[in-house]
This record gives sequence, C-alpha cells and structure tokens, in this order.
Amino acid sequence: MRLSVLGATGSIGTSTLDLVARDPERFELEAVTAFSNAEALIEMALRLRPRMAVIGDEGKRQVVAEALAGSGIEVGAGKTAMVEAATRPTDLVVAAITGAAGLEPTIAAIRSGTSIALANKECLVCAGSVFLREATAAGVTILPVDSEHNAIFQVFEQDNVERIEKIILTASGGPFRTWARDDMVTVTREQALKHPNWSMGAKITIDSATLMNKGLEVIEAFHLFPLALEQIDVLVHPQSVIHGMVQYADGSLLAQLGSPDMRTPISHCLSWPRRGVAPSRRLDLAEVATLTFERPDLERFPALGLARAALARGEGTTTVLNGANEIAVHAFLEGRIGFLDIAASVEATIEAADRHGLLREPATVEAALELDGESRKLATSLMKAR
Repeated sequence: MRLSVLGATGSIGTSTLDLVARDPERFELEAVTAFSNAEALIEMALRLRPRMAVIGDEGKRQVVAEALAGSGIEVGAGKTAMVEAATRPTDLVVAAITGAAGLEPTIAAIRSGTSIALANKECLVCAGSVFLREATAAGVTILPVDSEHNAIFQVFEQDNVERIEKIILTASGGPFRTWARDDMVTVTREQALKHPNWSMGAKITIDSATLMNKGLEVIEAFHLFPLALEQIDVLVHPQSVIHGMVQYADGSLLAQLGSPDMRTPISHCLSWPRRGVAPSRRLDLAEVATLTFERPDLERFPALGLARAALARGEGTTTVLNGANEIAVHAFLEGRIGFLDIAASVEATIEAADRHGLLREPATVEAALELDGESRKLATSLMKAR
C-alpha cells in the first residue's frame, strides 16, 4: 500500500509511521509533511525514505533540503508544496494536520480521488457539508481515525441505519473530571496537559481537559453518520476502554473496546475492509475489573454544550466555534488567559460574530476558510479588549 501522511510529526502521524516501520514490505511512503518540526521531519524521512518531504514553514526549507541532500528525497516547503504532497498518487492519505490548516490539503487529496484516513476533525467542524459534498463527488472513502468515531464505524450497521436509536461517544473526562469548578480557576498549563489515559499533542490534550474535544467529536459524528443531533450522545468513561457504542432498536448495545492506543484505529483504517496487525497492548478485562460511566457535567464543562448548540444553530457557527477555540487554547498555553476563560472566550466570540452579522453557512472551502479567519481575528480582538 502506498500512502502519504499529512502532519507526520504529530501524535497521529508518528503512530502511523510506527506501523509503517513495523511492516516495510507492506507499506510504501509517497510523502510526509510537517508544519515546523524540521528536525523530526528530517529524521523520519532519512529513516523511512518517502519520495517527498514537505515542511510547511518556508523559512525552514533550506535546513530540510541540506539535511536530505543526496538522499533522493524530493523536498518542498510552504502551502503549495503541502497541497502537492496531498495530491500525489497514493492509495490512502492520512490527514493528521492539526486544526483548520488541514482543510485545504485534505480537500485537495479528495479532489485527486484519493481515499482519506481522517484524523483532522476540523475538516468536518469547519466545513462539514462542503467536505462531504466534495468526497461524494470524487467517489472517495472517508475512514475515521479518531478512536471514538472509528469505534462507532466498526459497529455501525449501514444496512440497519433505520434501526439505530443512537450512538454514544465516550470521554475520559480529562484530568479535571472530579474537580469543582471553583478549583479550575487556578489550573496551570502543566496540570491541563497531564491527560490520565492518552498521549496526544498539546492542543487536543487541552481540548480533552475542557471537553471541547468531545463537542468537536459530536459535530464530526453528525457529518460522518446519517443521524440527527439528538441521536448522538456522550458518556464520561474514565477507564477509556469502551471507545464508542451503537444502540439498536432491538435493545442491543454494540461497543468497541480496546486499550487506549491510537495505533489500533489507525491500523483499522490502513487495513480496511480487512484487519491488520497492531502492537497495541491487549485488553485484559479481568485486570481492568471495573468499567464506570457518568453523564458529562455541562456546568463545569460548558464547552461541550457550546459545541452542541453551535451544531444545532448551523449558519457556520461551528466554524466560528472552532476558530475561536484554537485561538483561546493557544492563549491558555502561552499563559495569557486562564483555563475557564477558554470556553468563555469561545462563547463571547460566537455572540460577537452574531452581532457583527458574520454567521453564515459556508458554501465553499474558500468561504469556510474566510469565516475561520474572521473568527480568529474576532477572538483575538476580544481577548485584547478584556
């Protein structure tokens, strides 16, 4: 199988390349990309020998080019090269660029007719209708990499959609699951980055701590599966053993279980419709012993409610939500706002976007990116005004 990995130096990208390295006879790398981590990109390119390596930061082109000189690996830099990497002939593109920056190259890959293993949820959050319209027109398959959506994909009976009552996304609850809201006022960057179960990048780890990640996943699930919003439920499941469930009309509740290791859903996507082999730790239910569940507390974690409300409203509100959230998370990581200010900033941006007449459903990728940019500027200006 020939594949390209967009966002190869992130957590999903490195997990994907771990699987590739373990089975070199099966996988052939066409292209790998990174935004700014030139050192990691150089190391993986020399080790795994893709045909092309792209660095998004054009200022680092020379560093990468000099390090890969004589290797036979083509080097590119900047947005145009990112799109080129996404459109090179492959069997599958792993779309793992974090944030709205992944939208353009992923759409480009779809337009070239390549199937997508989608780890960038913002593609669906920012431009879900446009994204799926493009995929349908190109006749490509979208395989969900997110552990929750991949779990549901595995137990979602397409021939029995009319017999599905609801799907259930599970959430670990993050590091502050049991904290009182008042105690979260003083949360530090280091505390928020200590996820109890998963090893992920900084942005998604903070989103997991606020439960915004689960809100974004609700939006993503709405676009991936032919269900209404009220058929998409969330349960907090601290053990992170059950990743997703589907409730059927006959009373059956089908679930996918596994250890918290992203190589399991990635392997599923790389091998679909068959099953591959992954080195994930095998689940021992006797060792786990207890599985617990609770409903999310929307008062302590309002981000989840904001995301559901944005999806219910439409009019591009999820695009604004995502852009504002990225700005707020970045500000928190830099110590410019507090933990509870993240959701408050997102809510304030949506309200301001409404007042300014910015809310509109994007009809094109370009419109989605424009609204995303406007949302970021608005979120930034509101923070400066505080």
